[in-house]
Amino acid sequence: MTIPAGLRRTVLRAWRDTGFLAAGVPPHLALVPVWAWAATTTARTGDWLLTVSLSATLVLLGAPLLTAVQRARYRRLIGVDVPRLTSTMPEQRTWASTAQRLATTRPWRRIGYHLLLGPLLALLELLVLAVAATGLAGVLAFAWALALPTAIRRNWFGYLIQLPAYTAAGLLLLCALPWTARAVARAEARLASGLLGRSQAQRLQERVDQLAVSRTDLIEAVDAERRRIERDLHDGTQQRLVSLAVNLGLTMATRPDLPSDAREALARAHLEAKEAIAELDDLVRGLHPAVLEDRGLDAALSGLAARTPLPVRLRVDLEERVAPSVESVAYFVISEALTNATKHADAMRAEVTVRRVGEVLRIRVTDDGLGGADAAVGTGLTGLAKRVGSLDGAFHVSSPVGGPTTITAELPCAR
Repeated sequence: MTIPAGLRRTVLRAWRDTGFLAAGVPPHLALVPVWAWAATTTARTGDWLLTVSLSATLVLLGAPLLTAVQRARYRRLIGVDVPRLTSTMPEQRTWASTAQRLATTRPWRRIGYHLLLGPLLALLELLVLAVAATGLAGVLAFAWALALPTAIRRNWFGYLIQLPAYTAAGLLLLCALPWTARAVARAEARLASGLLGRSQAQRLQERVDQLAVSRTDLIEAVDAERRRIERDLHDGTQQRLVSLAVNLGLTMATRPDLPSDAREALARAHLEAKEAIAELDDLVRGLHPAVLEDRGLDAALSGLAARTPLPVRLRVDLEERVAPSVESVAYFVISEALTNATKHADAMRAEVTVRRVGEVLRIRVTDDGLGGADAAVGTGLTGLAKRVGSLDGAFHVSSPVGGPTTITAELPCAR
C-alpha cells in the first residue's frame, strides 16, 4: 500500500512541528522556578530586597543562555533563523555608550520573552501536546480495550458504542493537529523574531550600512576601471598615434621628391594625427589624470591651474593624501568649475581653495564671471552635485546674476 505524497508530507510536518513545540516547553518554563521561589520566599520571610536581587541576577545570567537555546531550537527543528543581536562596543565605555548599547540591543525584550511570555507559550505548547496525546489515545482505544481481560470487556457497559466514538474523536483531533501545531509554531516564530532577534530599527540600520558599503565598493570599482581605461589609452592608442605622427613627419622630411598633392595629403594626415593626439590627451586627462594617482591632489590641481586660460589663485592645505575616490571627485569638481568659468561665465580670474577640516575635505571655487549658474536646471553642475552626493558629500552653488559665482563642496574623507 502506497501512502499518498500529500498525506506523507502532512504527517511529517505535523511530527516536526509537534516535536518543535515539545522541545520548547523546558526552556519556556526554565525561569518559572526562579520567580516562584522569589515570590514564596518574599511572602514567607518578608526580605524582598535579597530575594529580588538574587532572582534578578539569575534572570540576567540565564536570559542569554535561554536565548541561545531558543535560537538553536528554531534553526534546527523548523529552519527559522533568528539573527543574533550585533552591537559594536566602543573603545571607551562610558555611561552614554552603555545607554546607547542598551537602547540598540534592548535586552528587556529578551528578558520579557523568557520571564513573562515563556510560561504562556509553554501552556499553549502543552495544550497542543495534550491534543496530540488525546487524539492518539482515542485512535488506539480498540487496542487498549483488546489488552484488557475478556471479563472486564464483557462487563463494560457501552463497549461497542463508546470505543467507536473514542476512535472518531481521536481521528478528528489528529486531523486537526497538523494545522494547530503549524499555527502555534508560526506564531512562536514571529514572536521570537520580534523579541529575540533584531528590532526593525536595527535591521534598517544594518541595511543602510550594507548599502553604504556596497556603494563605496561600487565607487571604488568605477574609479579603478576609469584608471585602467586611462592607462590603456595612454600606453596603447595614444602611443600608436604618436608613432603615426612621427612617421608622417619623417616621411615628409626625408622624401623631398614627393609630388605636391601627395605632400599635401601627408601634411593633412600629419595635422589630423597631432589634433587626434591632443584630443585624446584631453580625454585621458578627463578620465583620470596620471599625476593625480602618482603625486596626489596638490600636484594635479597645480597642473590644472597652469592649463586654465584665466589666472587661477590656488591654495591647497593638505597634510596627507585622502582616499583616491575623494581625490578624484575633488579634482573633477574643480576642473568642471574652472571650465564653466572659462567657457560660460567670461571670468577674468578664479580662486580655488582646498583644505581639510577634521574628517571633511572642503572645496571652494570662486570666479568673477557673469553669474546666473543654477544646479537645478540640468547643467553640468547637476552631474557634479550627484558625484559629490555619491560620497555623502554636500554641494552648493551661489551664483547671483552679475556674479560672483561660488561653488562649495564638502567631502567626507575619513579613512
